[in-house]
Amino acid sequence: MKLEQIIKERRSISMFEDREVEPKEVKELLKTAIWVPNHKMTQPWRFVIITGETKEQLAQLAGDYMGKGKQGEERDSAVQKAYQTFKQVPVFLMVLMEENHILKLNQEDYAATSLIIHNLSLLAWEKGLGMVWKTGPLTDDPAFRELIGINKGEKFVGMVQIGYPKKVPKARPRIDVEERITELN
Repeated sequence: MKLEQIIKERRSISMFEDREVEPKEVKELLKTAIWVPNHKMTQPWRFVIITGETKEQLAQLAGDYMGKGKQGEERDSAVQKAYQTFKQVPVFLMVLMEENHILKLNQEDYAATSLIIHNLSLLAWEKGLGMVWKTGPLTDDPAFRELIGINKGEKFVGMVQIGYPKKVPKARPRIDVEERITELN
């Protein structure tokens, strides 16, 4: 498969087959994904792979978080839906980075770390794996940060959900790039 085809066909996947993804597979993909441009070669990234009992704890945490402030059946439904959504994900990859006190370097480090997630999505797609990059308010919750082991001075960049696609969404149209190009002579 050519890179152009992979880029155009890759989709964000939220529904996964009930099929295991070995952490070893994710590690192998990361070995290539980290080859991104990184100003000053700070390499600020760190990864946490989550499966097994910790995945169960994460699903429970997500359910509890989504149920906050709700009552009765509404609460039960929100808790169950969040729990099942997290439980069906074969493997989670949490992407973290060291924060830099110099704003420009912090922005560049964030961009480089984000590129790793993009590279990972292309490499995974090539191997038949799908993924989706998530953030959201749960990731700021102290219980989430403790469960994941986010250290002081680390920024949470993304919760990457990885698995074999159960359903692949159709492509969404893109704005014609010609509308976004300015040529200066």
